[in-house]
Amino acid sequence: MADTTEDQGTVEQDENARSIRIPRGTLAAAARFVRSNGGSASAVIEPVGTSGVRVLMVGSENGVMGDQVVEDVETAHALVGAVDGLELAEWDRELSAAATPRTGHWATMAGWVARS
Repeated sequence: MADTTEDQGTVEQDENARSIRIPRGTLAAAARFVRSNGGSASAVIEPVGTSGVRVLMVGSENGVMGDQVVEDVETAHALVGAVDGLELAEWDRELSAAATPRTGHWATMAGWVARS
């Protein structure tokens, strides 16, 4: 687990690694997600091109999904390490089966297609 200084939003990995900045809002949102979903969640790190890296979270209690987008893969790993109860995962059969999109999620993801 990394040491977190919440007021600055930085995470120190170790003496030899660079300091990684996690935006305070991102750190707070991920921690809030974990707390509101039974105290634990799985996190899948997904690069999304020039937009950054998506940290998709699946709550362990009810499978609800949430996400945060960060600048790079290192920041994504630091975010997962900084939030108690958030564990790094991969999309496998078990996690895919547990994931439960919220009502209206498919329409949001479909964008203009859903409204046509």
